[in-house]
Amino acid sequence: MSLWIAVHLPLLQLEAFRPNWLGEAPAVVFERDRVSAVSARARAAGVHEGMRRGGAQLLCPHAHWHERDPLRETALLDEAALALLQYTPQVTLAEDACVLLDVGASLRLFGGIRALCRKVRITIARLGLSAVLSCGVTAAGAWMLARYGYVRTVRATSMRRRLDRLPVALLTAARPYLEWLHGLGVRRLGELRRLPRAGLQRRCGKAVLETMDQAYGEALELHNWVEAPPSFCARAELPDRIDHTDILATYAQRLLAQLAGWLAARQLAVKQLRLLLEHERGRQAVPPTELVLALSVPAWQEEHLHALIKEKLSRSSLPAPAIAMSLAAGALEAMEPASELLFPEPGGSAEDHHRLIELLVARLGPEQVLQAAPRADHRPEVANRWCGVMQDAGALSAPLPADAGRLPPRPLWLLDEPVPLRLQRHKPWYRTPLEFASPPERIEAGWWEGRPVTRDYFTVHDAHHVYYWIFRQWTGGEQPDQEPQWFLHGLFG
Repeated sequence: MSLWIAVHLPLLQLEAFRPNWLGEAPAVVFERDRVSAVSARARAAGVHEGMRRGGAQLLCPHAHWHERDPLRETALLDEAALALLQYTPQVTLAEDACVLLDVGASLRLFGGIRALCRKVRITIARLGLSAVLSCGVTAAGAWMLARYGYVRTVRATSMRRRLDRLPVALLTAARPYLEWLHGLGVRRLGELRRLPRAGLQRRCGKAVLETMDQAYGEALELHNWVEAPPSFCARAELPDRIDHTDILATYAQRLLAQLAGWLAARQLAVKQLRLLLEHERGRQAVPPTELVLALSVPAWQEEHLHALIKEKLSRSSLPAPAIAMSLAAGALEAMEPASELLFPEPGGSAEDHHRLIELLVARLGPEQVLQAAPRADHRPEVANRWCGVMQDAGALSAPLPADAGRLPPRPLWLLDEPVPLRLQRHKPWYRTPLEFASPPERIEAGWWEGRPVTRDYFTVHDAHHVYYWIFRQWTGGEQPDQEPQWFLHGLFG
């Protein structure tokens, strides 16, 4: 069964793009010198739709005035539709600034209709907007309920009862005939449905009956689905000159919400993001600042990407305040579906580990987070090298022999330089006498480099049961009259 969510964005909000104005100060939108939309405070002052500009300015002189810009409205609606693609691939645009989502196949994935509506509201809020949400089993029915007010219904019978109570003026095709319908005493959709269909069609045409039948689920609905563009690059104008990175990270959520919808629609994951901060133009122009965010593994989660961008911005210094920002996605790969284990690991999944590494890289820098690149060499100081965690350790390391796993235990902490140990009563001494806990392990290597090494390694412990890794260095052949040298090389955890 289909279930639709209608997201209605008020016209006044699309033009002003400052939701807080709707409650703090009167706001009016004009179209050809006529009032097209008003806020609650402006309506309380006597301003209403259809009023001329002079009368509205006389009644509410301190209001914020806006000219209707269809291109701006279309751009904001396209941004909202692109961001909402992360919840369903079936998204379409409707009249009166409304976005429709067919979420019948997405309810189980997002935890039900209540949780899904909550996520949709959060996404709309990250775009800097607020919306009226409604649910219905038909697209036209959900669209009409959203324009009238927030109602959530998932059953056809209850939706029909609510539609019967809606005013006839919500039907766009019936607006030219409102005076005639009101003269007949028809003011609600339920009363309109009781009229003879043949006479209503002769008087008002087929459009009224078709729209009404589609809302009640008695006729098929056809939609033009929103398609994600082949590449992603979004831009946002900032309301003022901003140099605080925390505020910039908040505005970056508007771009990341669109990116999340685009990645979900294209079934892609991103490995590199480019955030471009634009500064002052004109005579005092400052070149834009480009921030490149590289990820170790492809990601598409909006919260994770926002955390990385926030850390990246906090570590960056801006030459001048930013007036706009743009976001571009690069190094795209196919999205890997998430796999749920029957018994998940207590330490988290591999994705959680990669997210932690990327967050540390964004916070500390790529040169401060290292990983091991082992080499096929028996000498401990040569058997490993450290490289950046964003580099490919497999390309820098040599393949290990098959029997590497059968070697004796190695300490987690290896000293940069071995520490000489003194002997007392023919035993090595480090703070306390050291007792041997393992047989010797002979390592002879380095002869091919002209620096031969001959050592016997032991695992020992002191009086406090702290375990160390020491070796006996032979400078020449084993001679009875020659005392070997002892060194501390590692500590066990």
